Amino acid sequence: MSPDKATHPPIRVLVVDDSAFMRTALSRMIASEPGFEVAGTASSGTDALAKIPALDPDVVTLDFEMPGLDGLQTLRAIMAQSPRPVIMVSAASEKGAEITFNALSAGAFDYIPKQLSSTSLDILHIRKDLLAKIKSAAHSREPAAPQSRKPPQRVSIETHATDSPAPTVVALGTSTGGPKALQEILPLFPADLPVPILIVQHMPPGFTGPFARRLDALSAISVHEATHREVIRPGVAYIAPAGTHMTVERQSDSGGMICLDPEPSNCLHIPSVDIMMKSVAKAFRSSAMGVILTGMGADGAEGMKAIFRAGGITLGQDEACCTVYGMPRACAEAGVLTRVVPLLQVPAQILQATRYRKHA
Repeated sequence: MSPDKATHPPIRVLVVDDSAFMRTALSRMIASEPGFEVAGTASSGTDALAKIPALDPDVVTLDFEMPGLDGLQTLRAIMAQSPRPVIMVSAASEKGAEITFNALSAGAFDYIPKQLSSTSLDILHIRKDLLAKIKSAAHSREPAAPQSRKPPQRVSIETHATDSPAPTVVALGTSTGGPKALQEILPLFPADLPVPILIVQHMPPGFTGPFARRLDALSAISVHEATHREVIRPGVAYIAPAGTHMTVERQSDSGGMICLDPEPSNCLHIPSVDIMMKSVAKAFRSSAMGVILTGMGADGAEGMKAIFRAGGITLGQDEACCTVYGMPRACAEAGVLTRVVPLLQVPAQILQATRYRKHA
C-alpha cells in the first residue's frame, strides 16, 4: 500500500435506492473514481438503517421515493441513530424541490437532482457533481489539523468599514449549505430593511422558485425569484433564477434594475456569484456590500474582490459555521474580507452597516 493510500483511506459510500438500475449506476460512478469505495447498497430505508451500524460508511446517498420508509423518514432516523453526511438524490421537479428543502432542514448535507427514467443513461451527467459532493461531505467529518487552522478570523477592520458609506445594496453568494443558512438568517431581518439583497444560490432549474417562496413564507422581508428588468427595492431579497446570470444596471442615482441573461454559458455555475457581484461593484461602487457564505469551490472570490477594491464592505462566514468552507476560504485567502463572523451574526452586521434604526 502506498503511503498516500495509507494516510488517506478511501471514502466509503452506502448507496440507498429502491431502483436496481440506480443502485448500479451510482455504484459504478463511485467505484470508478480513485479514492472512493462503495461500502454497500440498500434497496430500502429499513435495509439502510440495518446496514449502517455494520458498514459504518463515511457518506450515504439516499433516494427520496422508496416503499416503506421514504427518504425523509430514513434521513431522520439516520440523524437520530447514527449521524453522518447524507446526500439526497431527488427528482428535479417542483415537488422534488419542496421535499429536498425539508431534507436539508432535517440535516441532509446536500442533494443531487436527477431527471431521468429508470432506463436512461442521462444519470452520467451528475457524476462530477456527485463525486465532488461526496468528497466534501466526507471531509466535513474530519477535524481540521491544528497546524493548518489559522486563528479565528472574527475580525472587523474598522478603518475600512468607517470609511465606507452606508451600503445601499447587499450582494450575497452561497452554494453547498446555503439553503439551510439562508433559512436561518433571512427571517432575522426586519420588514423595513433599508437595502435590497441580491442572492445567488447555486441550484438546478426548478428549485429556485419554490425555494424563494419557502423563504418568503418564513421571512418578514419579501423574498422572490428575480425577474428581468425589475427595479430593486429596499426590504426585498431577490433570488437569481437557476440557469440565468443575474446582474444589476444603474443609471445615475437610481436604485438599480435587474438583468437576467443565460450568457456567458461557459461558466462553471449559472448563475455565477462572481458575475452578479462584479456588476454590483461596478454599479454601486463603495455603497455595495458583499456577503459570502458556505459553499464548495471559489465562485464569489473575484466578485468580493471587486466590491472590496471599490471600497465596499465585504463579509465572510467563519469556518466553524460553514457546511463547506470553500467559497469563504477563497475570499479569506485573497485578503478581501472586511469582516469574518459566525452565520447568525450576518444579519446584525448588515443592519449595523446600513445604520439601521428600529422604528418605534
